[in-house]
Amino acid sequence: MARNPFKQLAGETAIYGLSTILARVVNFLLVPLYTNILSRENYGIVTEFLAYIAILQVILALGLETGCFRYAQKEKDAAEGGDAHADPNRIFSNAFMIVLGLCLVFFAGVSLFSGNISSALGYEGFGKIIVYVGAILLIDTVTAILFARLRYEHKALKFAVIKTLKIFTELGVNLLLYLALPKYLANHGTSLITSFVSATPDFTYAIFAILVSCIVCLLMLLPEIFRLRFTPDKKVSKALLVYSIPLMLAGLPGVMNDLLDRVLMRGLDGAAWRADLGVYQAGVKIAVIMSLFVQMFRYAAEPFFFQREKQKDSKTLYAQVMTYFVAFCMAGFLFVMLYIDVIGLLLGKDFRIGLEITPIMLMAYVMLGMQFNISMWYKLSGKTGYAVWITMAGLVVTVVINVLFMPRYSYHAAAWAHIASYLVMMVLSLVLGNKYYPIPYNWKKILFCIVFALAVYGGSQLLPEMSLWPRMGVHTLLMLLYLVPVALYLYKTRKTV
Repeated sequence: MARNPFKQLAGETAIYGLSTILARVVNFLLVPLYTNILSRENYGIVTEFLAYIAILQVILALGLETGCFRYAQKEKDAAEGGDAHADPNRIFSNAFMIVLGLCLVFFAGVSLFSGNISSALGYEGFGKIIVYVGAILLIDTVTAILFARLRYEHKALKFAVIKTLKIFTELGVNLLLYLALPKYLANHGTSLITSFVSATPDFTYAIFAILVSCIVCLLMLLPEIFRLRFTPDKKVSKALLVYSIPLMLAGLPGVMNDLLDRVLMRGLDGAAWRADLGVYQAGVKIAVIMSLFVQMFRYAAEPFFFQREKQKDSKTLYAQVMTYFVAFCMAGFLFVMLYIDVIGLLLGKDFRIGLEITPIMLMAYVMLGMQFNISMWYKLSGKTGYAVWITMAGLVVTVVINVLFMPRYSYHAAAWAHIASYLVMMVLSLVLGNKYYPIPYNWKKILFCIVFALAVYGGSQLLPEMSLWPRMGVHTLLMLLYLVPVALYLYKTRKTV
């Protein structure tokens, strides 16, 4: 691989970031739409269903995306070594068949009992929404395998184009439903679309828009499906499942760490929990800029790490990636918090109280990204069983903090639970990694970036009151106060890990 590894990683991160950035931009566009049209309660319902989708998708995917990367690379290495039977395509084909079979069974069950499920959740008469959720999970999970192959083949541009079209479809359907449909119904009285969604704007519009975008995405990926070989291979399937299921079990507590607080809010006294959930989600959405970078970095970094495992000084390379990652993340933290007065205008007035938890969630996402980097040790070494215990420890922290403090502090407890949970997982992963797959992270550089950025933010809070634009000017100078010294420091010490 003659190509500069940092340039390749940065380039693919940027391309993956195109679709990821657009997804977050759409989220930003939808937040003012939702928070100005929907009530806090209705936005809370949207948040609740999205949490169920995210948790169930981890289960249904069985961790096979990462498993595909590992075994496809093994097949490629074998093929390059002269094995005529080795073929990375059979890895993705078997993974696709496994996921498709599981998801079809799940969708059938959800559809059959949709009325009972909606009633149990307190949404009597909304059984069709349960069916929509089942269909979203079916399509999103099977297409995840196809997207994994595009990532493995370094087809970042194709990946980004399809994801982008999916995103714009969701945005377009949302705009049509929330802005155009009410006017149309006012003039015409009836429409076929009301057979699928409510006649008045509510949470059903948001769920239906996601379903339509999933269908469009599936149609675009049909050529990728036709590339698969639908010939089951028990040996390949067993190897994939043995490696991947521990990752799924680890990923499940991980996603529950992120989203369980949404579900636990059901346990709050009274009917106001949906409103609190809506406010909480609004505050989290502003912090989404950080999770955006973590996600786009993950898309590029996971295959990047596996493909360089056999190279000399690969661990030094991984350590350098971690340093630059943290430096960039802390710049993102400062950007959001120094310009929060402007960014916060995206929210409807009733939701802006949720900005109180934005800095907490930003730092939580920084820790999550660091945890992703550190956790590569058990993926690279094949000791994925440890992932379960690490993430279970984080989940226990999440549950304990939320159960003890959420009744009194509501979504503030949920935000701090994220910080505590990710910190525990990061420390455990680091300790175990140092034992089984030591990577020489430069904690002096890493802590310098974190502490310096927090100090700059703390200084911004001590400034005297001033009007908006002068304050933004001063905050821009503070932003440069972080960027310039950090860039110089990393440049001058670039020869060290």
